[in-house]
Amino acid sequence: MRKISIFSKIFRFRNEKSKAVSQLKLVTERGNSVYVWNGKAYDNDIVRSCLAPYTKAVGKLVGKHIYSSPSGVKTNPEPYIKTLLEYPNPLMSAQKFQEKMAAQLILNGNAFASITRDENGYPTELYPLPATGVEAEFRSGRLYLHFLFENGNSHIFSYDDIIHLRTNFYDNDVFGNSLMPSLANLLQISDTIDGGIIKAVKNSSVIRWLLKVAQTIRKDDLKQIASDFSESFLSTESSTGGVAAIDPKIGEAIQVSPKDYVPNFEIYSHTRSRIFCLFGVSEAIVSGSYTEDEWNSFYEASIEPIALDLSSEMTRKLFTAGKRSYGNKIIYESANLACSTTQTRLDFLQMVDRGAMTPNEWRQLFNLAPVEGGDIPIRRLDTAPTTEGGEHDGNSGQRHDHSR
Repeated sequence: MRKISIFSKIFRFRNEKSKAVSQLKLVTERGNSVYVWNGKAYDNDIVRSCLAPYTKAVGKLVGKHIYSSPSGVKTNPEPYIKTLLEYPNPLMSAQKFQEKMAAQLILNGNAFASITRDENGYPTELYPLPATGVEAEFRSGRLYLHFLFENGNSHIFSYDDIIHLRTNFYDNDVFGNSLMPSLANLLQISDTIDGGIIKAVKNSSVIRWLLKVAQTIRKDDLKQIASDFSESFLSTESSTGGVAAIDPKIGEAIQVSPKDYVPNFEIYSHTRSRIFCLFGVSEAIVSGSYTEDEWNSFYEASIEPIALDLSSEMTRKLFTAGKRSYGNKIIYESANLACSTTQTRLDFLQMVDRGAMTPNEWRQLFNLAPVEGGDIPIRRLDTAPTTEGGEHDGNSGQRHDHSR
């Protein structure tokens, strides 16, 4: 079966000489021997468990096109933007696209996606870029990114055609910083402990009995004596009832007590906790045993910044400056109330009564299907809008002046 390649469709190679001003090497590179896990940080179980809460939460974000005008606010007014946000490309849904971007962002401190445009300049597809290295280049005052991929190909894109998410934005003018320099020693400790346990388990089952032979005999005879002893007294089908009679040729039979290697749990636990702290997760978040408050804390500290960065970058790259000035923007909403208690969701009924939520939005919190007319905001009569100098009575429609 022919391997599907998206590069021929979305990349156009430009063989132009330029001066590189910044370079980024991504940890997704294959064959990197810097780390004891062969450069594949994603293969480490602790790293993967730390990434899962991010990728799942970011994957559940819902992108929407918001158009704010003097006549009101419209959601998803342009069908092509709505389709792009729901199905970025033919190979993946919005959920998988966002999960892939989140994994690259957390591991590398950067995540890239290319924007494919039609002949009129309108965006039609978004593709995550699984690059092994990136160089930033300036040409005539404009920024270009030179990507190097696993198959050895390289492609140059204008920065205007790249969705670029970054975190740990510190000493580089273009790129964020990866966690790998800080994680390298911690992952090496974890890998060493795991390797030591595996080796100790293998070694502990090698020798169980030591037979001292009273006379000098050939090696083949020694092997035969050991084999006969094992079949006669160690086999589960032995008829001796566990009683061993030693042949005079065997001076003594000594049982070797296994000494299993037990790693220092405090060292392992401390290393695991330090890795969790670097990723900004807790044991409860990783294991899925979190409470409502623990999830809200994690969301506000770790997921919401990614949602804001994604919203800002998508708005900046998908719309021209003119369209942005007219009130077009992309936002990413989260259903982070999915882990809330039933009482918390019921309390949101007050938001429906005041027109802050539609009935269908409230029903969605309970995973209920929408109802006809449920997309229209409603308001209780005793919560009518106030007017300058007084307020309306929701029942009579008359104004009561409280200044007297």
